[in-house]
Amino acid sequence: MYPEERQQAIAARVLSQGRASVAELALAYDVTTETVRRDLAVLDRARLVRRVHGGAVPVRALHVVEPGVDERETTRADHKGAIARAAVEFLPLSGATVLFDAGTTTARVAAMLPADRELVAVTNSVPIAARLAAMPTINLQLLGGRVRGLTQAAVGESVLVALDTMRVDIAFIGTNGITLRHGLSTPDGDEAAVKRTMVRCANYVVVLADSSKIGREEFVSFAPIGSVDALITDREINPADRAELTAQGIEVVVAEWES
Repeated sequence: MYPEERQQAIAARVLSQGRASVAELALAYDVTTETVRRDLAVLDRARLVRRVHGGAVPVRALHVVEPGVDERETTRADHKGAIARAAVEFLPLSGATVLFDAGTTTARVAAMLPADRELVAVTNSVPIAARLAAMPTINLQLLGGRVRGLTQAAVGESVLVALDTMRVDIAFIGTNGITLRHGLSTPDGDEAAVKRTMVRCANYVVVLADSSKIGREEFVSFAPIGSVDALITDREINPADRAELTAQGIEVVVAEWES
């Protein structure tokens, strides 16, 4: 295979898979990792892929355009449902405090709260708050601020001040991207500030992210990888990514779903 043919094949592979590691590409095309890195450099300069730590992602994977709640709700719904079911196993016993970050996957976890579990629930999400407010066993603490229509999440100084006074047992955090180098990231600075403070106020941080988020680097980093205690994702996670995250001391839980 000529270099140009291999580079075209690599670009197509990255686009179809959502990301690819250097080691994976070297094995697939029977070349050295140094050759793959040179190929990725060529493709990056041509703006066909975006080089990231350990591999490459599509150019579109690094952006500042955010999908809205409706679009997110229907995207990879099976994956998110499986992740939420696995996350329920992390819920603490009655009497504990749980923080729900805004997001469609965290909303699925909130919808699965056991009816007999007495918890203090904190959230900045309007849809999650609306659901939990009707549950008699939940002591709901709604974080108030400016609500972003795109994500239906409260953001701003008042949210940050309230979170700074809190210490919660566990936080379920959503993210738009996750890499070793850039940590957890999201397109919007205001949402990043809230997420950053949520992570800081939690004794235990569980990140809910389907496998398409792994290897993505969004505009604003809000937490380093080292702040994550557990990551719940789906079975399409790249084995190399799983090994790297596990090596960082993160418990990686792979959620299964019926095909």
